[in-house]
Amino acid sequence: MNNRVSTQALAAQATPEIWRPPSNRWLIAASVSLAAFMEVLDTSIANVALPHIAGNLGASTDESTWVLTSYLVSNAIVLPISGWLVTVFGRKRFFMACIVMFTFASLLCGIAPTLGVLLFARVLQGAGGGGLQPMAQAILTDSFPPEERGLAVALYGITAVFAPSIGPTLGGWITDSYSWRWIFLINLPVGFVTLYLVRKLVQDPPYMKLKRSGGIPRPDFIGFSLLVLGISALQIFLDKGQEDDWLSSRFIVSLMAIAAICLTALVIREWNHKNPIIDIRLLSHRNFAASNLVMFMIGVLSFSSTVLMPQFLQSLMGYTAQSAGMVLSAAGFLLLGALPFVGRLTTRVQARYLMGFGWLTLALAMYASTRRIDLDISFGSAVVLRMVQYVPFGFLFIPANTVAYNGIPREKSNSVAALINFMRNIGASVGTSIVTSVLARRAQFHQAILVSRSAPGDPRFQGAVNSLADRLHRSGSLNALPQAQELIYRKVGAQAATLAYIDVYWVLAVVAGAMFLLCFALEPNDPRRGTSAPAH
Repeated sequence: MNNRVSTQALAAQATPEIWRPPSNRWLIAASVSLAAFMEVLDTSIANVALPHIAGNLGASTDESTWVLTSYLVSNAIVLPISGWLVTVFGRKRFFMACIVMFTFASLLCGIAPTLGVLLFARVLQGAGGGGLQPMAQAILTDSFPPEERGLAVALYGITAVFAPSIGPTLGGWITDSYSWRWIFLINLPVGFVTLYLVRKLVQDPPYMKLKRSGGIPRPDFIGFSLLVLGISALQIFLDKGQEDDWLSSRFIVSLMAIAAICLTALVIREWNHKNPIIDIRLLSHRNFAASNLVMFMIGVLSFSSTVLMPQFLQSLMGYTAQSAGMVLSAAGFLLLGALPFVGRLTTRVQARYLMGFGWLTLALAMYASTRRIDLDISFGSAVVLRMVQYVPFGFLFIPANTVAYNGIPREKSNSVAALINFMRNIGASVGTSIVTSVLARRAQFHQAILVSRSAPGDPRFQGAVNSLADRLHRSGSLNALPQAQELIYRKVGAQAATLAYIDVYWVLAVVAGAMFLLCFALEPNDPRRGTSAPAH
């Protein structure tokens, strides 16, 4: 009898290693990636539609920005606890529930009669979307053997890094051609198809069924409360800080204090709790901690650079939202072709070398941006520059995701996926907030310097004004001198803003260079086995 029990126990332990999904794993990969693509697309597709939403629903521009903030807050709350929710509901059930909630919320967004209803629907949509990214990645990880995990992550990378690059273009085209409501309603057919495919193809691996048979862990209500308060305060602080002038606002200072206190208390509690809703102890693994840092910085640099280029083209070069989006989309399509190549490289080259190459090329790309950004840049040059900036992320995203699982038990894959996706999303919020703030302040700094050199008493400035006024007068202008002064001061403002963009690219280049050195903190891995290599 004892031998029989021992045999069953050994079989149960071996099951996670030998289990393979009964359905074709590439069909599974395509199905779950479609769900993640739908969710990631919605983080950027609504940005360009905010003026239309505000006008249609009778709201101000500032009020309409809560359409983005409400989504980000609820999304960020669900992301880190999705690993715990899987232990309660099962992964397949939880994933399908997220698809249903996201799709239903998209319908509510599309038919919302008021801004209040739209914000409520966006909270539901963010909550449903919070489980789609990590669960898609966890399902991919379990469906492929470790030696093929890089290819699986490459497919997932299409959703994570390609969708944000086409979101503004697609959103602008849909809004201009039809209505802003269709940027949400297009999720309905995708949601129905994905739900059907997941129901037919996806299964929970045996180790998850064994784990759930041990009983549902008691919820940590205190930890959850700290998470909700801390993440909500942090996201609103990041989103509204520049708008309210950061520390000059009591509201922003209060949010910063709440976020710092609650998130610090959350980390301490979850580290010591028997059944944490966020498995913070995973960060004791060196590779996982380093991968989280890399994913955070990928979020910072990828989203900040995604904000910079279209903002520069629209505000200073007169591009439409759709034209600026086309610059991003071209880079996205190039990366789309590069991701499978990088996925194959992960089976031959150590992850830290691939990431070293990615950070080094990214640093050089950001440095090149400081030399090429000016008010005379052509559309073609902007497209090439954006391609050079964006392709290195493929060499960062795939290896970082691949090595995050090294040395961690397979039953923790859901928690691993939840945390690294959470870190990337928080990095995106931090990067966007920093870029917006630095741009505004550096533009003011450069404008003050340029204006001081453009005083009416300066002979060169006065000569330029007189020369321009003379040309305007010859062309028939009746107020040539005031017009000349206005044009020159407008040019000064544009030059100051351009110098601010150059400053930000310098900062991104330095950060990428520092990460090139830090990526070698990762332990070496065996590419053929997809696991950590033995130390020598």
